[in-house]
Amino acid sequence: MKKKPGLELRSDSIAQSPTLRELLARAEVHREAEKQVLRAIPETLAGKVRFVSIRDGDITLSTESSALASQLRLRQHEVMEKLREYEDFRYVWRLRVKVVPPRFREQSRREKVPLSNENARLLKEEAGHTKDKNLREVLEKLASHVRD
Repeated sequence: MKKKPGLELRSDSIAQSPTLRELLARAEVHREAEKQVLRAIPETLAGKVRFVSIRDGDITLSTESSALASQLRLRQHEVMEKLREYEDFRYVWRLRVKVVPPRFREQSRREKVPLSNENARLLKEEAGHTKDKNLREVLEKLASHVRD
């Protein structure tokens, strides 16, 4: 198989990329900061809060609902007190909480309930009395979805 000319991605060339190295280093710093923040979150909210960022003494956290955000705001002094025990969060002075709803939720599929014999009979009867041809066809089609 002939290689196409252009950018060749190899693991050694990626490892040498300064921007990728910087990005990985920043991701590691963020991960460590997140671990410290999550240790400061009260047990009742653990697992429901995410660390977003810290900038100029403002720490930003996110939750999935406004109810959780309110609970976190009510306990913000407790959280900030625990956070200040860590060197990286010594100068935290404000806690911001954002509500970030989940992007995707599995929707439960509604089970289709088959039509009872009685309802099918009523639909067929009504279709027989209907003058509108399109409506009659729809009613007859609906009546055909009978429970066996």
